[in-house]
Amino acid sequence: MNERTPGTVLLRNGTVYSPADPFATAMVTEGGHVAWIGSEGAADGFADGVEEVVDLGGALVTPAFTDAHVHVTSTGLALTGLDLSAATGLADALARIAGYAAGRPGDEVLLGHGWDQTRWPEGRPPTRAELDAATGGRAAYLSRTDVHSALVTPALLRRVPAVRDLDGFHPDGPVTRDAHHAVRRAAYATVGPVQRAAAQRAALAHAASRGIGSVHECGGPDISSEEDFTSLLALARAEAGVRVHGYWAQAVHGAEDAERLRELGATGAGGDLFADGSLGSHTACLAAPYADAPHSGTAYLTADEIAAHLTACTAAGLQAGFHAIGDAAITAVIDGARLTAERLGADRVRAARHRVEHAEMLTPDGIAVMAALGLVASVQPAFDAAWGGDDGMYAARLGTDRARTLNPYAAMLRAGVPLALGSDSPVTPLDPWATVRAAAFHRTPGHRISVRAAFTAHTRGGWRAVGRDDAGVLVPGAPADYAVWDAGDLVVQVPDERVANWSTDPRSGTPGLPDLTPGTRLPVALRTVVGGRTVHTRPNE
Repeated sequence: MNERTPGTVLLRNGTVYSPADPFATAMVTEGGHVAWIGSEGAADGFADGVEEVVDLGGALVTPAFTDAHVHVTSTGLALTGLDLSAATGLADALARIAGYAAGRPGDEVLLGHGWDQTRWPEGRPPTRAELDAATGGRAAYLSRTDVHSALVTPALLRRVPAVRDLDGFHPDGPVTRDAHHAVRRAAYATVGPVQRAAAQRAALAHAASRGIGSVHECGGPDISSEEDFTSLLALARAEAGVRVHGYWAQAVHGAEDAERLRELGATGAGGDLFADGSLGSHTACLAAPYADAPHSGTAYLTADEIAAHLTACTAAGLQAGFHAIGDAAITAVIDGARLTAERLGADRVRAARHRVEHAEMLTPDGIAVMAALGLVASVQPAFDAAWGGDDGMYAARLGTDRARTLNPYAAMLRAGVPLALGSDSPVTPLDPWATVRAAAFHRTPGHRISVRAAFTAHTRGGWRAVGRDDAGVLVPGAPADYAVWDAGDLVVQVPDERVANWSTDPRSGTPGLPDLTPGTRLPVALRTVVGGRTVHTRPNE
């Protein structure tokens, strides 16, 4: 098959998830697009005219997933470096750090990720002295699971002489805010082009192995570097693999700034343009103090600053966005969007499809404004799976009643807020079916949405978030971005426990999806195809 122009392929003898035909068992792709979808009997007419016939053997074919919020290089470094997410306690974490340091004597800075002291019996992270002993006095940067704070050693701090004067510096504990951004820049500056490219390839290959066909990279000057951002986009263009849509988190003040972002190759001026921080690190900006800390977090942007960015981006025809988690931060974004609509008109704001990343502590008023102004909610259901529930981190930070209001997906969908699902990897894993499950089986039952709605938000929703309404769905003319799954029984699941939770009745005309009931095996990607080209094949398949 020509590498430049994908040939014609017939997939048959399976189940094709498509609104074009709820009973489809076959699909033809040609030149990187879907050409036909239909029944097994009709597929016979195509068999002699295609270049390849794939016998699905009963497997499920769906659109490939889009992960709407990813940090690709950081994900790759976590995959290839020190992963502390499985540490069971303080002693285990320190042992893992010591073992990693011993095995990497040549690393200029030891890089790790994923610790979460809220899961440990001790309830605290290592002290700087404990960390220094574990690393043998070497420079180390170990980001917390939410990537809004980090453990650092004295040797790394010596590389950032003014760090002690920055907001968020702690003499013994994790660094946050500006101090965190400074030490992260110093640590990542030691990652050379070869190591960076290897990390990026590892992350994109891992995404493909999970049936993900495209990702939204959320870069920015406080997160990575222009070199990291542009090198990732260049790698994705040069090598067949997962598509990368890049967002660069830098404020836009006028047409010149907007043009600069376009020169970088950015899809939009957003992603992690921080309105606040995170709940786990006590930096999300709240309307009332934390339940376990005597403050309300940190506001990075005012409503007027948000409005200035949205106004400049809207006028330049550029999509904008903000990271906002706490209710006070989200209110600032909502107020900024209102001001922008007053200046330029609601229609122009809606047409831009501006984004709010995370959008966890939404109020009914905020939901209504997001729907009215077409603001896309780029959300991560795995956050609720990891930290929700009456005994989870959210409840510890906010108290049970406030924690139960988080991530109200059902209310957002009812109001018409566009949803795009993602992982925020490496904060939570690249695991799209687990993400769909987390939305359908939210820890707060009133916030649950159907598997079908969550699946749509994780496939077509991500494409709509970048302004493409013709992708993320298997219909004739759509891009041939799809995944083939070993999926087991297909059902129609709904979140309302007052009625039957699932149905296998084909007469409903609703195409089935895998049974995602907690405890069941999640589907396994056998093949992932992007633009008609195979980018992942499971070994021995």
